[in-house]
Amino acid sequence: MAQNSELTRSGDSGPSKQGEVGDAIAFERLSHAFETSAKRWELIVYPSMFAFIILAAYGFYLVFSLAKDVHYMAISIDSNMTVLASNMQSMSDNVSQMSSSVRTMASSVEAMAGDVETLKPMLASMDALNESLRVMTHTTGTMSSDMGNLNRSISRPMGFMNSFMPW
Repeated sequence: MAQNSELTRSGDSGPSKQGEVGDAIAFERLSHAFETSAKRWELIVYPSMFAFIILAAYGFYLVFSLAKDVHYMAISIDSNMTVLASNMQSMSDNVSQMSSSVRTMASSVEAMAGDVETLKPMLASMDALNESLRVMTHTTGTMSSDMGNLNRSISRPMGFMNSFMPW
């Protein structure tokens, strides 16, 4: 470096000075290309970061809303489950009562079956009574026919005799 400062003082513009200028121009071109590239990346990265922040905030809002909705749904289901359990208990009690009633009906039907067995001799007696009534009806019909014949046989001579009687 001491030599470079001496060369610059002496005013010699040798090959080292031209190399430095070329290096400076190349460095300046590199710097300019980097700045241009950085500006292009800034046009892409900053809006992308802004969009990511907006999407992250919206995602947080969605997760928060979902958690709140699940909380309300859990409360609703819990209260509905309590009502459902109560209704199931009531239904179980009703089914138990129905089962008891069916048992009672079954015993009543068995008793009725026994009573029907008791009624069978009575049914035979009623069949005999029915037959007797049929015979009596036939006999009464025959008697009615005989009385009609008797009335026709006696009515003429009695009518003639009644004309002589003073009553």
